[in-house]
Amino acid sequence: MNRIVLFEPEKPANTGNIIRTCMAFDAKLTIIGPLSFSLDDKALSRAHMDYAINFEIERFDTVEQFLHKYKKWDGYYVTRYSKNIYSENDYSDQTKDYFFMFGRESTGIPHDILKAHIDKTIRIPMAINARSLNLSDSVSIVLSEAKRQQHFSSLSLTETIKGKDFLMH
Repeated sequence: MNRIVLFEPEKPANTGNIIRTCMAFDAKLTIIGPLSFSLDDKALSRAHMDYAINFEIERFDTVEQFLHKYKKWDGYYVTRYSKNIYSENDYSDQTKDYFFMFGRESTGIPHDILKAHIDKTIRIPMAINARSLNLSDSVSIVLSEAKRQQHFSSLSLTETIKGKDFLMH
């Protein structure tokens, strides 16, 4: 199972989009730290639509609490400061849980955490002049790669709502 871990997200619309992405890719979501918005915020609701109904979000007050629960987590810290490209890791073992931590929109993951886990940091390549990607876009990119390597396990490979032959009618 893949798990997205958000460290102190600041924008409800991004968090809502991430909820929707986690639902679509059959991933779990963890949020660490205080929020500057309510999880029932209107912007959050617009972004996730009805996807959040019955969607469980695991919460922790601190990184230490999270790491205490998941002592042996196979996790990656997504940061622009890494030298490791996200797509060069192997996420294919479907019996493992893969955790991908993303930081605040304004400041990312604290540097002391990144330094302590430098070998587990990954980055998404970008144009030289780009400072960063949108948080929810970054989650989609990394999670898509993990699911691709897992042969899209637990995902539908055909249209199920309108039928696999919808375009033929």
